[in-house]
Amino acid sequence: MQLGINLGYWGAGMDGDNLAVAQEADRLGYAVCWAAEAYGSDAATVLTWVAAQTERIDVGSAIFQIPARQPAMTAMTAATLDSLSGGRFRLGIGVSGPQVSEGWYGVKFDKPLARTREYVEIVRKAMTRERLSYDGEHWTLPLPGGPGKPLKLTVHPQREHIPLYIAAIGPKNLEQTGEIADGALLIFPSAEHLEDTAVRHLRAGREKAGKTLEGFDIVPTLPLALGEDKDVEKLADTFRPYTALYVGGMGSRQQNFYNKQARRMGFEAAAAEIQDKYLAGDKDGAAAAIPHDLIDKTTLLGSVDRIADRMKEYAAAGVTTLTLAPAGWTLEERIAALRAGTDALERAGLA
Repeated sequence: MQLGINLGYWGAGMDGDNLAVAQEADRLGYAVCWAAEAYGSDAATVLTWVAAQTERIDVGSAIFQIPARQPAMTAMTAATLDSLSGGRFRLGIGVSGPQVSEGWYGVKFDKPLARTREYVEIVRKAMTRERLSYDGEHWTLPLPGGPGKPLKLTVHPQREHIPLYIAAIGPKNLEQTGEIADGALLIFPSAEHLEDTAVRHLRAGREKAGKTLEGFDIVPTLPLALGEDKDVEKLADTFRPYTALYVGGMGSRQQNFYNKQARRMGFEAAAAEIQDKYLAGDKDGAAAAIPHDLIDKTTLLGSVDRIADRMKEYAAAGVTTLTLAPAGWTLEERIAALRAGTDALERAGLA
């Protein structure tokens, strides 16, 4: 099992330290550094900045939002980043959510599975550098009856095949991801529930494509807080606002993928209470309503030994790249958490 690092969103308050964190991850042998985007910083700029100042670590988009970019533009960005980084780019994409898609980008959030499938097909076709034409429900290239003509990408990526990941959480999206992608980006993953909530759906998609999970990258992101085991509950409290935001406030009441994930993990009543309070404006109440067990199952908390034991569980559940989001109020604390990740991986016998 490999390790990754997720810098999250630029502008989250620790920007000045993010380069140092990425460089330390590079030095420690982390496999990939991911960056996210929503409606603030864009991931492509951050990844270019990191790639220019690191040597070995891959850089990956987690994610480029499908409603934000035409698929041909995503192919251009992927090819450019791969070329500039010397073949170190991983392309992660996702549909975002209805509030961001419609409120920020003005793109209707409908038929996300069909839209994602077409998007992947166009991106992959563009990156082969053959002349691009496509006739789908959501995209038609070139537009009929006009001056457009099939064009081909002029930039040569460093590699013939840039790995493509999809952020997936629902069963149907996971199955399609297994069918059409090279990897899956997961969030709020519990090792105990991973087979039922994700892996079996990915496996079904791979089987539909005539493949197995061999070579398919399963990549969950887990926040990590280093400390003494006796302080695990206090460490978990660090992530209450984060968990409340996703389970309670991400998306809408009808379309909150993370709330549904918590319900599938057996936290039905708590998920409903968290959402009710968050949407009513009681963010503190929503955070307080989160069961400790929900946080503990979806983060890495405590000593290196405790984290190592959890890593073994994720590896046994099928995880191939474990992405860490190291917590800390200072750069020193984040670096210590980063180093604890490699120490735990070695102690678990997974390095």
